[in-house]
Formats: sequence, C-alpha cells, structure tokens
Amino acid sequence: MSFLRAFKPAPSLLSRPLITRHLSTTTRSLAAAGPKILLQDKENGFGFVRSNPRPPKPRRNGVTEIRGPYYSGWKFSVVMGKRYLSDILETMGYHIDGLKFAGGSFTLFPENELRELIELAHSHNVYVSTGGFMEHLLTHPDINTVADKYLQKCKDVGFDVVELSSGFLFLPPSDWLRLVDRVHSHNLQAKPELGIQFGAGGDTDTTALESTGTSSPTKVLQLGEKFVAAGVERIMIESEGITENVSAWRTDVIQSIMEGLPREKVMFEAADPKVFNYYVREFGVDVNLFVDHSQIVQLSCLRSGIWGMADTFGKVISFREAE
Repeated sequence: MSFLRAFKPAPSLLSRPLITRHLSTTTRSLAAAGPKILLQDKENGFGFVRSNPRPPKPRRNGVTEIRGPYYSGWKFSVVMGKRYLSDILETMGYHIDGLKFAGGSFTLFPENELRELIELAHSHNVYVSTGGFMEHLLTHPDINTVADKYLQKCKDVGFDVVELSSGFLFLPPSDWLRLVDRVHSHNLQAKPELGIQFGAGGDTDTTALESTGTSSPTKVLQLGEKFVAAGVERIMIESEGITENVSAWRTDVIQSIMEGLPREKVMFEAADPKVFNYYVREFGVDVNLFVDHSQIVQLSCLRSGIWGMADTFGKVISFREAE
C-alpha cells in the first residue's frame, strides 16, 4: 500500500511553530502539577521512607502512558467518563504522563464529552493520544483528504499525539515517513507503533498469530532510526509477538531495541504486571511504559521501590537527588 505519493513535504520541523504539549507533557506551573505526594513530603508525610525520587513533569524518562477507554487489564469493557477519569487523576495524576484512547474509541463519544476528558487530562499535565485509528483510515480511497480532515479534527478537539499503527497493513518505510511528516505539519506529535508481529492489535489468539510468523527485529531498528531522525519524540513498541500472545517472551528483541535506539525515544507496551515488572527489573525506573489505567498504582509502587514481586521487592533502587 502506498501513501501520500503526491504529498508535498511539509516545512522542516525546525521552521514550524513549537508544539506546545509534547509526549513528555506540557510545561505548566507547579500548582498545575498538583499537591506533593505523601512519599515525597519529608515534613508532614512519609518522606522518611526510602524511595526512588521521580523527576517532575514534563518527563523524558520513566514516562508512564495509560490506556483509557477500551478495555481494562482483564479485558472487560470499560467506559471512562469525566468522573471516573477525575478520580484516577486526582489520586494518581502525579505518576501519569499520558492518556491514550485505544483505537478509534474516541469517535464514539459526543464531542463536548470528549473535549471535557481531554481538557481534564491537560489540567493534570497529562498529554492525550489517539489510538491507532489511522490504520483504518489508510484503507480509504481518498486518503490525502481523509488524513487531513482526521488530523484537523484531532487538533481541534485537543489531542496532542496521533498514534500511527500498521499491524494489519504493509506500508513502505518512505510512506511511513510521509505520514509522520503530515502529522507534524498539523502541529501534532506523531507516535509510530512498531512491532514484529503482523496482525498485532486485533486481540487475535496466540495460535493464529504464531501461524502468521514474525518479522525481523532489524526492520524495527531501521525504521525506528528513521523516525528519530524525522523528529518523532517517542516510538511505541507493540507487545504482541514479544511479550503478549507468545509461548515464550522475545527478550532478544527487547534487548536489541534498547541497544539500538535512544532509550528516551522508546516506550514499551506492558499492560501485564509480570511484563512491566520485567522491564523495570531489567532497565530500571527510567524505562518508558504503557499500561492499563487499572495498573497505575502497582507500576508506580514498583518504580518508587516500595513494592514489587519476589524478584523486585526491595531491589528496585536509584542513585540520584530528588529534583
């Protein structure tokens, strides 16, 4: 499939207006960051307890993006409204950097309610990302017009980030880059999703995915390098084929990605406690992770070093001063 063959390249990223809200979250006042958490309050809280200090937002490392409406960690359907999201952000907002609407789920909302959810996230210094809905749009006949209308509306309702997935499509690398540039031309951040498993993202069972085979990790690294050069702030690594729907985890792929790409540019999908436990154990508290919203407390305890599984309890540490 070819994309945007007639698209005139947009101006250089350096010549465009700065994007005011990045994946590492908007720079806001300290007041907007919310009250100090008890674990950091040395005077009146639990600041006497040993823990790993987290850098303030906006963060480039140790970034946590949570999944919003679609399904929970147990694959039950979940609707996230303003009151539900408010509860999550009022209690755990300090630990959350980004909120992602899975797939095209956001198109099912009334516009005013969607805007309210996005603004609520922004008020807690949390960027908001679409899911990989562009993959559906790429099948439309007049893709140039459709892509522009989609991006214009995403910008209009307040999205900061547009995820670009192609788990079910064969898209040439040059077209991927044209698509990234098109997103950036609308003053949005492109977040490509890469993986080794064809058919990822469709909740297909393990047997069916294994029968289709996987691609080479080298392909992920080569395309990732091109995305970084194109100004992409962060690349999402799809879990299917690596730690999800596999008979054995492909830790070799994970190690290759961490060795071949800048770590602050990579985020791993890890919506399973055993999976994010592995990432923190192997790469430390600064690894960027995408989890379900139901898992934010467990992951934050793990990053802070105050809880863990048998192999990480009391062992997740850091050597740094609190910022």
